[in-house]
Amino acid sequence: MARILRLAEAIAELVQDGDVVALEGFTHLIPVTAGQEIIRQGKKDLTLVRMTPDIVYDQLIGAGCARKLIFSWGGNPGVGSLHRFRDAIQNSWPVPLEIEEHSHAGMANRYAAGASGLPFAVLRGYAGTDLPANTATIKTVTCPFTGEELAAVPAINPDVGIIHAQQADRAGNVQLWGITGVQKETVLASARSLVTVEEIVDELVPRPGSVVLPAWAVTAVAEVPGGAHPSYAQGYSERDNAYYRRWDPISRDREKFEEWLATEVLPGTAARPEGSAR
Repeated sequence: MARILRLAEAIAELVQDGDVVALEGFTHLIPVTAGQEIIRQGKKDLTLVRMTPDIVYDQLIGAGCARKLIFSWGGNPGVGSLHRFRDAIQNSWPVPLEIEEHSHAGMANRYAAGASGLPFAVLRGYAGTDLPANTATIKTVTCPFTGEELAAVPAINPDVGIIHAQQADRAGNVQLWGITGVQKETVLASARSLVTVEEIVDELVPRPGSVVLPAWAVTAVAEVPGGAHPSYAQGYSERDNAYYRRWDPISRDREKFEEWLATEVLPGTAARPEGSAR
């Protein structure tokens, strides 16, 4: 059953050096504060898994936490390139970064296979791209019924899956709504899971279209109001577009990034570029 922990306790217990870690949330409910706590605790040699790296992984990569990135579309919606990611690929700064690139559909199917206990996923995808020639984890299989050639990709089963949600109750049941992406699949596919939430309530009120993760499927819950910022949590906060715009010049420059890291993350302060709204 899910335990309710402080964020620092949860990260210290659940995330170990060398782990495969997935912090998921598609534009909405991105667990940015959890990512910054990983930086604060100095976790290293992580394999980071995420459909779109976004700034949460730009920050983790720039802080030297990652040795490998498994992803689809390496950018930041609304701003563009991720410069700490680019610097690691091109210049091995601050450490070399191995990459494994897939499509969104491929990644979603990999999570679904992991959540279902299957060894791999089959899909019609990657046709017309050069991804199969550059990614060793994309293979082809022949359908035994039709003879059709299909793409096959291995299941993703992270050591730790981390998501953000709107609410949990005191028993550890979690509810999220809005754009839910692959959050459910991430938790179910992972050996250990952490859900940061906007608030812990006495009782979850059913909402149309919501996803409820039962306490038995979650390892730990941490109450972290604003834990998705600068992403948003429907019903609680709006996307902070100013933060994303301010992030671009910070991430372009190593000295500016290191100053941001030292002043905004490592002392334990709320990590945000100067002047951005919370």
